[in-house]
Amino acid sequence: MPFLNTNSLASLVESAVSTHSSHLGRAAHAQIIKTLDAPLPSFLSNHLVNMYSKLDLPNSALLVLSLTPTRSVVTWTSLIAGSVQNGHFAPALLHFANMLRECIQPNDFTFPCAFKASASLLFPVTGKQVHAIAVKAGQIRDVFVGCGCFDMYCKTGLWDDASQVFDEIPQRNIVMWNAYMSNAVLGGRPRHAIVKFMDFLGVGGKPDSITFCAFLNACSDMWVLELGRQLHGFVIRYGFGNDVSVMNGLIDFYGKCRDVASSAIVFDRISRRNDVSWCSMMAVYMQNDEEEKACEVFLQVRKVGLEPNDFMVSTVLSACAGLSGFELGRSVHALAVRICVEGNIFVGSALVDMYGKCGIINDAERIFEEMTNRNSVTWNAMISGYAHQGHADMALALFEDMRSDNGEITPNYVTLVCLLSACSRAGAVQKGIDIFESMRKRFGIEPGPEHYACVVDLLGRAGLVEHAYEFVKKMPFQPTISVWGALLGACRMYRKPELGKIAADNLFKLDPNDSGNHVVLSNMFAAAGRWEEATLVRKEMKEVGIKKGTGYSWITVKNAVHVFHAKDTSHERNSEIQGMLAKLRKEMEEAGYNPDTNFALFDLEEEEKISEVWYHSEKIALAFGLIAIPPGVPIRITKNLRICGDCHSAIKFISGIVGREIIVRDNNRFHRFKDGLCSCRDYW
Repeated sequence: MPFLNTNSLASLVESAVSTHSSHLGRAAHAQIIKTLDAPLPSFLSNHLVNMYSKLDLPNSALLVLSLTPTRSVVTWTSLIAGSVQNGHFAPALLHFANMLRECIQPNDFTFPCAFKASASLLFPVTGKQVHAIAVKAGQIRDVFVGCGCFDMYCKTGLWDDASQVFDEIPQRNIVMWNAYMSNAVLGGRPRHAIVKFMDFLGVGGKPDSITFCAFLNACSDMWVLELGRQLHGFVIRYGFGNDVSVMNGLIDFYGKCRDVASSAIVFDRISRRNDVSWCSMMAVYMQNDEEEKACEVFLQVRKVGLEPNDFMVSTVLSACAGLSGFELGRSVHALAVRICVEGNIFVGSALVDMYGKCGIINDAERIFEEMTNRNSVTWNAMISGYAHQGHADMALALFEDMRSDNGEITPNYVTLVCLLSACSRAGAVQKGIDIFESMRKRFGIEPGPEHYACVVDLLGRAGLVEHAYEFVKKMPFQPTISVWGALLGACRMYRKPELGKIAADNLFKLDPNDSGNHVVLSNMFAAAGRWEEATLVRKEMKEVGIKKGTGYSWITVKNAVHVFHAKDTSHERNSEIQGMLAKLRKEMEEAGYNPDTNFALFDLEEEEKISEVWYHSEKIALAFGLIAIPPGVPIRITKNLRICGDCHSAIKFISGIVGREIIVRDNNRFHRFKDGLCSCRDYW
């Protein structure tokens, strides 16, 4: 290699940093040693320290530093900055202390790094010490040093100190204003962010995309839709209508405020969408329980030829889980393998959740076991999968594994909800009560509304309806919709109309427009033969304009979704469906099946009641599945309401007669019917 001067050698070292090439860096260092005599010029040593620390080779950086006889603030700052950049925050603070021991004064580049290290470690005391040094050095009024100090106080939760620092900075740039607004949102103080945005405009500040996005985040956190709409107009007038990051922020804002239509309008008007645009629109649909549309957006991504990222894949898998869309979920799994994101912890967790919620617990277990890294979401998804299947013992065993897994993952609020839900669905009353009563002491988790609802459901499913009501009355806060809903469901199951009316009346106050509660109460009276009261409930619904939600069941055959409602005769293969229903009915009666006419919801003659329950949507969907899906393949049916007792009994009979596995997912749980039995053990 021809002779290189010191400037050329320094350029080689800089190239190694810019290309992230440790091989080039070491080769450049070797050439420096070969070319120059020791000791090296200080500026070359600084370049080498900077290179090794930025390339995350801290030992080499320290070695070069130790061989540098005249270390300056640039040398130490290079080491500290590289350590912070690579997440080595504790060593960065140690280097900062060593620099001070050598009586070297930090500069306006050193202080921000030290503040960031203190903030990342949540060391407010250390941060205050750095602040004091910056004041003593006369550097705190520098906008970058002041911004770093302000950010440190925000990140460590010392908001009063942060505000004082902000007020004392004489000349604030837009970075500092943005830091204030962003940290206020992250710290759960959205109103402060909105006020500071107004102050910013008041002093003649010119917002950028980060400013607008911070303000939109504050508006969405406070659910102030109208204020966000005003900002939307301001954004367009200010010339940011084509800024994709601001438009993405608007999509997210409208979605969180449940204005899905406005999110879609903004999305459609973006001429050049990026990954975040597509991900934001999918997230909006997921947040607003429109899983089908989230899947449609994902299919659009595929049509435009955009390679999905891990967030898109995990989001569409969550949508498949919500829809019980096993076929699409399996296709997305194959795509995840092809684009090499199946090992991503978020994608892996979503796969566990999807297979668990689709009733394919074996695949959920396989994905879970194959994951090298798991977080609390992963563990909760697997526990939830067992809960959906009613496998309380397996859920509890997995929970113990979670607690003993190197102690890195601790149970959280959701974990305990999943556990209690598993106990409820499996009828493990005492175990569930023990878990609930030990939450505070054993896990340090304060029971919330969801935990109380699980216990009410647990007691109610076991037939301890009065006990459940007493438990509700002793709650330390006002019972929620889910709590009263669990009690109402228990009253319906065990035919306790008087107590059911109390639960229903409370639900009417909390959620007067939900037709489901009125229907359950009406059905409860009908099942008890109290037709006059059942009719009165339905009459009251009509008077206040509440319409009953229609019950549907759907089944996927050859990538097409077939939807059925009660007494449905509209399907193109209706004659075959009716023939299959007649055949099944005859074989079931011969096997000892007797229709439970208590689930006929009208005051009819007995023969009419039998006909009424026989043509429920899940039975029609099952008949279609038997004629359309090849023998030996499991039949998967999804229902938007809870499966009725007669259909549950009938499908148990049918599974034994036809020798098929039948999986029904209603709005409460999975039912896996096989050989005349159900996985729910009749805690339906």
